[in-house]
Amino acid sequence: MPRRIPILIAACVLSLIFLGAVAWKTGVFEAPAPAAVGGPFQLVDQNGKPADESLLKGKWTVVFFGFTYCPDVCPTTLQALAAAQQQLGPKADKLQVVFISLDPARDTPAQLKTYLGSDTFPKGIIGLTGTPEQVAAAAKAYRVYFKKNGEGADYLVDHSTAAYLMDPKGRFDRVIPFGVSPEEIARQVSEAMR
Repeated sequence: MPRRIPILIAACVLSLIFLGAVAWKTGVFEAPAPAAVGGPFQLVDQNGKPADESLLKGKWTVVFFGFTYCPDVCPTTLQALAAAQQQLGPKADKLQVVFISLDPARDTPAQLKTYLGSDTFPKGIIGLTGTPEQVAAAAKAYRVYFKKNGEGADYLVDHSTAAYLMDPKGRFDRVIPFGVSPEEIARQVSEAMR
């Protein structure tokens, strides 16, 4: 019986080595692929100038989708981002906020410029809009849900409420959920910048 114990141990070790090799070969130990959020887009900014995903490069960017006639979620989110921007202190120079309209029929560059000019919104905020097809492509790249709700001039746009933090290379870093405090937004951005 004692001779069988070393043989059993050796067999177990060899089995573990074999299973480890199989797992390694099949990619079990590989890091998960980054989240597929973000990508190419072709829009125009609030000054009517063409803009694409290259504007995300060089700075940390919070990308938020909404519309200027939004009664609650959009202004609340933009105000929270402005307060977080102030709390970042000197780090705020490394952060930009991009607001992409989901309502291209009403949100012309001029409308965006007026709306985003509010002192309660982030300093230097960039507003983007485009054709319905361009906006839909940008929303799809960011996995954003949106749908027109209602008829006539006073319709609303149902939409996702999360914001997306992108790194200075334009890659997705994390979701900033709707309703978190400016302090929590600033903490998450600071943490990402480390």
